[in-house]
Amino acid sequence: MPLSKGDYILLDYTVILKDGGKVIETTQEAVAKEVGIYRPEEVYGPRLVVVGETPLWEPVESALLSAEEGQDFEVEVPPEKAYGVRDPNKVKVVSIREFHRHGVVPSVGDVVDFEGQRARVVSISGGRVVLDFNHPLAGNAFIVRGRVVKKLATAEEKAVALLRLYLPRISEEKIKARLEGETLTITLPAEVLLYERIGGVLLQYASEISTKFPEVKKVRFVQEVEIKA
Repeated sequence: MPLSKGDYILLDYTVILKDGGKVIETTQEAVAKEVGIYRPEEVYGPRLVVVGETPLWEPVESALLSAEEGQDFEVEVPPEKAYGVRDPNKVKVVSIREFHRHGVVPSVGDVVDFEGQRARVVSISGGRVVLDFNHPLAGNAFIVRGRVVKKLATAEEKAVALLRLYLPRISEEKIKARLEGETLTITLPAEVLLYERIGGVLLQYASEISTKFPEVKKVRFVQEVEIKA
């Protein structure tokens, strides 16, 4: 059965520039290493997507609504449905003095804040700086290859996947969820006790649970410490 809006799924995907075939983003560690964009600080693996709620490019969302669990898909995303077409009016020339006044020495390729907006420094010549306020990938079409790895069926599965958005480095196997009546109990490994501001993180998570699962009236967190003999 095809997916519907509101479904919770785990999605693997790779985003490729249509012109040139360069991979710019992937959830798969093996692919990232193969194409040379692997970053050790990145957490790889399928992403949680709530269909119709998680922000996605429209062609990707349409593909998901025709897909089923375990199915692969591939779609093309034109510039106007991705990062937009390039707008020449968003390229401006400013005096380098505007940067020097704030103690900034710009270099070509830098991404800078200018008058409350982000811009890329295109060139510097004769005391003038050319700034491009377009998104760096504006004007590009993309190929998105994805796979619906799993459709989450139970409230417990969904609760664990949502928590990993807040604590991505905690593996799924180390988190337990149990819904009994109106109480959701989340059991966490001892390592979360070392996280900075963990209390605030869990409060934010509990607040999100209350909006997504109205049947839950209480969230209980249990930190499990294994004592070795």
